[in-house]
Amino acid sequence: MQESKLSGVGAAMITPFTPDGRVDYEALARMIDYVIDGGVDYIVALGTTAETPTLYMPERAVIAMFITNQIAGRVPLVMGCGGNSTSEVLDQLREFDLRGADAILSVTPYYNKPSQEGLYQHFRTVSEHSPLPVILYNIPGRSGVNMTAGTTLRIARDFPNVIGIKEASGRIDQIEQILRERPEGFLVLSGDDGMTLDVMQRGGDGVISVAANAFPHRFMRCVNLAKTGDFDAARSEYAALDEAVKALFEEGNPVGVKCALAEMGKIGPTMRLPLVEGSPALREKFRNLIRRYDLC
Repeated sequence: MQESKLSGVGAAMITPFTPDGRVDYEALARMIDYVIDGGVDYIVALGTTAETPTLYMPERAVIAMFITNQIAGRVPLVMGCGGNSTSEVLDQLREFDLRGADAILSVTPYYNKPSQEGLYQHFRTVSEHSPLPVILYNIPGRSGVNMTAGTTLRIARDFPNVIGIKEASGRIDQIEQILRERPEGFLVLSGDDGMTLDVMQRGGDGVISVAANAFPHRFMRCVNLAKTGDFDAARSEYAALDEAVKALFEEGNPVGVKCALAEMGKIGPTMRLPLVEGSPALREKFRNLIRRYDLC
């Protein structure tokens, strides 16, 4: 495991909404304090879990500034800056106030299905224009294209300001290749909560986590044990979370985590279309799991 302020657990922050669909900044402030008090190592803003595709660009800019101010230097901040148009990503880099951030997280361009060379050229351009270190984000289940280990390693070697990857391919062999061949200091972060311990046991550096929104104290216990190398104890601790973590993704992310947080009284359940609130059955499941395993 690499020593870095961006190792361990990064909480992939949700965006709470009021019942009429506006950004609920009071709830967002409470959530930031909740995950920081829960012990997370850093915060990731404007990623998948934030429902970023449903946010207008001016909203994103305001949210970025709000989160920066609410964190107030207590933990590092990674800012999501991605899209399926390279020029639009460069617009975000110019227009967002990134002065309070420590790095950006940039997803593989979605829908277009670029080739591996296209992915390389996209991230070459992003790295050349980014004022901050870049963390790659590979999530083929959403983007429609898998960035191979070879392309990731090529980017990592060629562009020193690309400092890591959030790997959500679900392919442990691919992750293992990156871990074996990565340049010194290059972070490998799990993009799947359920694979966190497997990735860390192979030498990975942590996770950018959905579950840390809902259960930060309990999730941090698992990861902190893994950081010490005590994976037996980490897995024992995780056993109480396993069912709840799986439930977070039953109806998609962030539907599940917002459903859990609404059941815990942290936020309202409102989503922006095309996402809809978690079903009554899912809310009942979280009610039972939270009570059974004392997850609040």
